[in-house]
Amino acid sequence: MGDACGMMGDGSKAVKIHHLVKARENTPESIQRRESWDASKPATVYITPERMPDGTHCKAATVILRTRGCAWWWKSGCTFCGYFNDVRDDVSAEDMFEQWEDAKRQTNDFEGCSMVKVYTSGTFFEDQENPVEWQEHVLRETHEMGLHLVIEAQAHLCKPEKLAWLSSLQPDCTVAIGLEAYDDAVLRFHVNKGFSTKTWRKSVEDLRANGLRVKTYLIFKPPFMSEGDALEHTSKWLVDVAPMSDEVSINPMNIQNRTIVDRLFRNREYRPPWLWSLIEMIERTHEKTSNDDARIIVHPTAAGKIRGSHNCGKCDKEVVAAIERYSVSRNLAEFKGLGCDCKATWRAEIDSDLNLPTPLGTGRDRRGNRVDRMRAP
Repeated sequence: MGDACGMMGDGSKAVKIHHLVKARENTPESIQRRESWDASKPATVYITPERMPDGTHCKAATVILRTRGCAWWWKSGCTFCGYFNDVRDDVSAEDMFEQWEDAKRQTNDFEGCSMVKVYTSGTFFEDQENPVEWQEHVLRETHEMGLHLVIEAQAHLCKPEKLAWLSSLQPDCTVAIGLEAYDDAVLRFHVNKGFSTKTWRKSVEDLRANGLRVKTYLIFKPPFMSEGDALEHTSKWLVDVAPMSDEVSINPMNIQNRTIVDRLFRNREYRPPWLWSLIEMIERTHEKTSNDDARIIVHPTAAGKIRGSHNCGKCDKEVVAAIERYSVSRNLAEFKGLGCDCKATWRAEIDSDLNLPTPLGTGRDRRGNRVDRMRAP
């Protein structure tokens, strides 16, 4: 009996996934790190090229603020999101106003910008996360400055009354929702998202009813999913959500510190997506989404780096540039002539993932301890 128990596990109590998500950020080390941030300064401010809703090119200021964090993170948290590393528990309304003023100083009142993206590591208009008076100030001011505002929100927090208030102050606004996966099983067991696809569809209806634009985030290759499955699933999700969105942004997984994905990555049980997979997804869905009004954006953060979407290292820079050009031009000719020896390795992995009974994939960085794999159901 003892040998059998050894094969099946060590007898320790099972741990829920949300306890694993929350395990690291409440340690003394993590709390000390968060309290070291200057609460009067935004996390980061930068300017990038962008496109307005009518398709014209512009400059956009991105302002990432140091807030108290996401309400879902307080309760549980997503498996891949490391934004809790940049928050402070004691941020006050005064701090938020000072951060906003500092962001304007850094950009000379958003000089030359037609768009501003205000990110709060959670839901912009959630009153427990961000002071109501600060929300109202930012909404009014950006509208008076003639800036197109982009904010983020959780789907279940898009309450009709709150959206009506938002629209009355800043009618020229895009609300970006991190759907991540258009599949309830993936949302629950891979992402730990906290809401369902039904909730997302209701939020889209309410946003539309208030004249607000919808931006949908999809994640490419959530944890506990092979490269081949990620390619199949995300291609389908993109086709499904595009008709309901003004913009769809596909975000390949990048490894953020102190997350579930970080643990898997450090244990060599997870590899960020191949860049070839992103191109394959684009080519599969291009015609199917060409009649939709939604703008399709593929944005690989930390592309070419070991913690971001990457190939072999030799071809990464060229492939990333082509993907970024496609997000602007929407022209498949951007990928013409791309090639590398590593593409054959990627293709073999995709074929193996889809034909062998290995749910977590066949790539080398997902091969965990053999004994642990034997114990798995």
